[in-house]
Amino acid sequence: MTDTGLIAVACGLIIGLGAIGACLGIGAMGGRFIDGAVRQPELMNELQTKMFLLAGLIDANFLIGVGVAMMFVFANPFAKG
Repeated sequence: MTDTGLIAVACGLIIGLGAIGACLGIGAMGGRFIDGAVRQPELMNELQTKMFLLAGLIDANFLIGVGVAMMFVFANPFAKG
């Protein structure tokens, strides 16, 4: 396999595994939020604020991975020539 093919596989893995991790993280966090909101409804506003903050951080982590993958595709620092 050529260097270009390996780069494409690596970028696919970066984006795919990042998306899976972000989805699992947000799903687990949403489930915990619902559990906490059911147990203590008076804290729901505080929990919701923290949940949305963490959801943004999890998505930002995934988008940084997408940015790194796009850098490898379009401006590869490891390309020969």
